[in-house]
Order: sequence, then C-alpha cells, then structure tokens
Amino acid sequence: MACWSAARPRCSRPSRRGAPDNPDNMERVSIHASDPFATPDELKSPVRRLRGRLPAAVTLWTAGSGPRGEQGLTVSSMLVADGEPGRVLGLVDEESDLWAAAEASGRFAVSLLAADDRQLADRFAGLMPAPGGLFATGEWERTEWGPVPRGRSWAGCRLVGAEPKGWSLLVEATIERVELVDGSEPLVHERGRYRR
Repeated sequence: MACWSAARPRCSRPSRRGAPDNPDNMERVSIHASDPFATPDELKSPVRRLRGRLPAAVTLWTAGSGPRGEQGLTVSSMLVADGEPGRVLGLVDEESDLWAAAEASGRFAVSLLAADDRQLADRFAGLMPAPGGLFATGEWERTEWGPVPRGRSWAGCRLVGAEPKGWSLLVEATIERVELVDGSEPLVHERGRYRR
C-alpha cells in the first residue's frame, strides 16, 4: 500500500502500472512493520528491559461478572505453584476491567494461549480493535469462572487476595479446576514480540 503524508493522510492501492500519482506533491511514507508508538528500548527502564528478556507464556485471564459483564486481559507475568491446593500468582493492572470483574465475582479463569492466538492476545491486551466487544469473535465456552477459548488448556481459580507490587497488583488465587488440551504449541512473549 502506498501512503502520502499530509494533514489528512490518503492511502490508495498501487495501480497495475506502479505507484499512484502524487498530485499534491506529498512526501511518501512507509507503513511500519513494528509498533510506531512503542517506547524505544533506550528509553525503557533497565528493570522493564530485563523483564522483557525473560520468555513468558502468554495467558488470557477472564472473569464472568462485574460492573461491565464479562472481561478479560492478556497476562504473561504469572506463575503456577504446585501444592494442595495449587495456586496461581500473576501481575495485573489494578485499573483493568478484568480486575474489577475478578474482584466482584471472587473468581476467574486462566487460559493458556497457543501459537496461533496472536490476534486474540493483542485484542485482550488492548493493542487491536475489538468491534462488538472482546468476546464477539472466536469460539468460547462459558464456565463458572469466566469464558475460556474453546480448545485451550485452562484453570478455574478462586481469588485469595491481591497486593500492590511495583505498578501492578500481585493477584493470588487457588486453583479449583484444571482442563488440559494436548497438541498445541504455546504462545511465548519475549522482548516485545511473540514467538513459538
């Protein structure tokens, strides 16, 4: 796609003969392959850059009730602790709709995303538009803990508590139910990118 910069950019597809005419003598610009609004590495804090170098599985946390109904959030800063009962700990945004819904209901679901779930992860991270709402596309299974994407491993969690840690909330929950699905490669996030 060829674009020309101006106060109001106009884009058009190139004709079969090449790039479109430039009648207003505008400067030609290119579309970025990466996020042009992302903070450059040299401006990020060393702690954030260190965290970014830790490969992390991408999960989707969802809750079924709250002031705005079903909510969800992409979370990669989390871990699972084995025990009786097992526990989930994760860092979430205190101001997120997911946290409001999980706090109101006292429970939430954690789904493990697969390598082909990049758009799903971006949608729930707020990086991609969600016309019709977050749950409008895809196949969902409604559970008592929250909606889960069909065909993915997930855990139903009961909220134990949360406390501020840095700029996030450290959420702790006990695991009440686990559903495992084999055969899918996990989606991993590292240095601001998804990878297999």
